[in-house]
Amino acid sequence: MRTAPPLLAPLFRSDGQARLLAELFLSGADELNLHELARRTDLAYGTVHREVRRLLDVGLLWERRIGQARYVRPNPDSPLTQPVRDLLLVSAGPVPLLAVELGAITGVQAAFLFGSFAARMRGEPGPPPNDIDVLVVGDPANPAAVYDACRRVGDQVGREVNPTIMTRDELAHHTGFLTQVRDSPVVPIIGELPWR
Repeated sequence: MRTAPPLLAPLFRSDGQARLLAELFLSGADELNLHELARRTDLAYGTVHREVRRLLDVGLLWERRIGQARYVRPNPDSPLTQPVRDLLLVSAGPVPLLAVELGAITGVQAAFLFGSFAARMRGEPGPPPNDIDVLVVGDPANPAAVYDACRRVGDQVGREVNPTIMTRDELAHHTGFLTQVRDSPVVPIIGELPWR
């Protein structure tokens, strides 16, 4: 299935390609096998296989085989590696970077993007977003750690990351804010969306 170029990063051929590149270049994993890459990006294995082949052909990725398993990682010798990483940081970077940062905080059960950045990632037209809104679900033992993590990611992607922390009990209330978030596009970061 062919998808349109992502609105936040129209230089990439498709949303799937941008997600795959973001996972490879920004997730912090040393290398990933193709099955794990397909799972993390929610792409079909065949799609991942084709995209990886294209990226290997242009020298952007490096491959290692162990038996039948194929492991790939960014090619440190390619002159394109750093520019691609820089583009991804600004366009697709918040999701894998926030997954690493928030996933390490005790008490965080789920997190997802909402607001204009999530809407552009989901293909809704509109002006470029100035900041990134994140809803963090759980009861973190140290809420300051969530704010610090979001600040670090914001510094990396060049946009302010604004976290809102709510417990699962607070999500059960029917406030105007929560109604708007539930009715708008969201992008999962970690965990399951609490109302789906």
